[in-house]
Amino acid sequence: MNCPVNFRKHFFAFLSVVSFVVVVLAVIFLPWRGGCASSSNQAYISPDSSAFIPGVYQVPIPEKITFAGEEVPLHYFDVRESLDRELQVNTFWHSQTVLLFKRANRYFPVIEAILKENGIPADFKYLAVAESALTQAVSPSQAVGFWQILEGTGKELGLEINKEVDERYHIEKSTHAACMFLKKSYAQYGNWTMAAASYNFGRNGIARQMDRQMSDSYYDMVLGEETGRYVFRILALKAIFENPNAYGFFLNKTDLYPELRFKEVSVDSSITSIAQFAGRFDTNYKIIKILNPWLRDNFLSNKTKKTYQIKIPKKNFREVEQ
Repeated sequence: MNCPVNFRKHFFAFLSVVSFVVVVLAVIFLPWRGGCASSSNQAYISPDSSAFIPGVYQVPIPEKITFAGEEVPLHYFDVRESLDRELQVNTFWHSQTVLLFKRANRYFPVIEAILKENGIPADFKYLAVAESALTQAVSPSQAVGFWQILEGTGKELGLEINKEVDERYHIEKSTHAACMFLKKSYAQYGNWTMAAASYNFGRNGIARQMDRQMSDSYYDMVLGEETGRYVFRILALKAIFENPNAYGFFLNKTDLYPELRFKEVSVDSSITSIAQFAGRFDTNYKIIKILNPWLRDNFLSNKTKKTYQIKIPKKNFREVEQ
């Protein structure tokens, strides 16, 4: 049927108005998958998928937060903004922070037990996260392991470090060494916040800045870009880990990495081939290295006949639990 020209013009104009109204109403009322977050600041979870698409929003800043029982002065604008920066960075760096949650489930129980044994507040587990992301990292300055310990410092703290053995990669022993450093720092400064800052800046460096700035409070000092952000990154990680849903992280227990199942055997002689040694326990070179990253070569000469505890996988070590 042929319509008059004027009628067609008015009809299409009417359709345009209706379409515009529909779009406006949809923007106002419908829960968009990739749009702004709701007033609760939660990521939108698709009803037909376990995946979620986070919105972009101002992340919540805690009304109050402490580090190792010491209150953070969030009523100061500069302190509040410094924490805000680290909360934004660590909330929206999704891939990295999700991996931190996964690794923490495996390694926090080990670290927490050693911190408690040494009288170090549990919040220092987040220092290890800030230092290495709970990986056996090596920094440009050759700081090594979960706690990023330099060779000289490690030897001072009693760690064995040579071409065959580097106990900075030994999770338990390096954690004990970090505790020794932190206890000495706490004895020097009298508070855990400055002890944490000294872990990054060095005790001598902190002491010089305390004299120069006539201050003994981390929150009142200028300590350069890295150390100035250091404690605030630890605080941000603590806030996110203690309330993950508020920051858009929704992980099930099955998403997290399980603790490693192993037993230990005592070795007080040389190992000519770690691959052959692994075979004696029905495992392989790779697994021995995963469990014992402090073994740095494919053999252990052990000329001093020192007794080492080597972790051996338990049955079904590599099987994924369903």
